[in-house]
Amino acid sequence: MNSSVVIPVYRGEETLEPLVDRLARVLPSVADEYEVILVNDGSPDASWSVIERLSGKYPWLCGINLMRNYGQDNAILCGIREAHHEVIVTMDDDLQHSPEDLPRLIGKLGEGYEVVYGVPRVRRQVWWKRIFTYVVKRTLSWVMGVQSVRDISSYKAFRADLKRAFSSINGPDVQIDVLLSWATTRFASVEIEEAPRTAGRSNYGFFKLIKVSLLVLTNYTTVPLRFASILGFAFTALGMLALIYVLGVYFIEGSIPGFSFLASTIIIFSGVQLFALGIIGEYLARVFGRSSGRPPYVIDGTTGGQP
Repeated sequence: MNSSVVIPVYRGEETLEPLVDRLARVLPSVADEYEVILVNDGSPDASWSVIERLSGKYPWLCGINLMRNYGQDNAILCGIREAHHEVIVTMDDDLQHSPEDLPRLIGKLGEGYEVVYGVPRVRRQVWWKRIFTYVVKRTLSWVMGVQSVRDISSYKAFRADLKRAFSSINGPDVQIDVLLSWATTRFASVEIEEAPRTAGRSNYGFFKLIKVSLLVLTNYTTVPLRFASILGFAFTALGMLALIYVLGVYFIEGSIPGFSFLASTIIIFSGVQLFALGIIGEYLARVFGRSSGRPPYVIDGTTGGQP
């Protein structure tokens, strides 16, 4: 199957050349026609210079330079829209995703699936990040409503016609895996070995992972809003019980005891109200982002290839 490989690039000047060289050896074995699209997501290093050099070396490679850093999924969306072949593969630029596993992903598509993830057997992360990543990916899987996939990965292959389901997306908050679930439920995965990082460090820190979680929960599902409603109802019922208790004590003992009880009740109820307002605020932020006309990315220039 003819294939397009989309790679978002950020601080990839040390890894791009060996990655593309390995792809040059693998791609002819899986496709008659192929292309590699490198999307430079506002890298502060010399990544764009490397992409320009590689586009002159390989006629099937093209580079897209974004005007600034828009985020990994936004850069992938840009590459997906510029892809020309029937199968699209996305992977990272840090050499942790092995190009040699690409035939296995594309081969799995031939079994009737439409999206195939390459899921690492062992994740090479510190313990806290491994736990938090696990939670984020399970949340993604739950929001997507795809029970057959227990883990999500940026290394994946899917059929290009799925991109029609999100061709009209035009906002700053993008999550490719959820967008793919709008078009199909035929997901599968294959186990791969994740290579150790040879250069640089991960751009996904603690706060970035929290941001991704909030994006998924407030941009693609109404569950948090419903949870806030249920929480509000539960604490209203609790407040009614507290009122009955206070009135009972007043009529039985003739006084209402305890400033501490009153203060604790006020603190709890105020906290719940602020929590619910925070959830509503997140949704309003997503609405504002979409209605402000802010695009998911802006292309500054291209080099080589068709785009």
